[in-house]
Amino acid sequence: MPDVDIENLDPDSPEVRALIAASDAYYVDLYPAESNHLESSEDLKKPNVVMLGCRIDGELVASAAAKILQDEVVYAEIKRLFVLDRHRGKGLSNAIMRHLEAELQNRGISLFRLETGIKQPEALGLYRKLGYRKRGPFGPYVADPFSVFMEKQAGGNS
Repeated sequence: MPDVDIENLDPDSPEVRALIAASDAYYVDLYPAESNHLESSEDLKKPNVVMLGCRIDGELVASAAAKILQDEVVYAEIKRLFVLDRHRGKGLSNAIMRHLEAELQNRGISLFRLETGIKQPEALGLYRKLGYRKRGPFGPYVADPFSVFMEKQAGGNS
């Protein structure tokens, strides 16, 4: 894996907005609109959100975010994990996810949930490798043939 820097991001910065736009374009090509659950820059600025980015040689090449939420328990929903195409396969998703999970644990959050799509075998493999297990829809989600819902309790198979 190349030398990378992982840092907190400002969703309003032009480079973050550009990465979000690239992410949106990627997902829009894969899934119908009703199956895309993308957070906007405005949503990512809320105080219950942690957003991290990964830089290689100063260039922002990946991001991941988490929304801290509560229903019957407090949990973090992983959002916006994305790596620019030319940097995929370098272990960046794994690195940024581990950093994000550690940051969440430092904030006292030990339950992580996510929704991802069936057309992303690499993402599904990463999440399984990190200890995430399938579960049913949570929060505002409903069953969707394009969605996979997963969950991990900190201290699991990571």
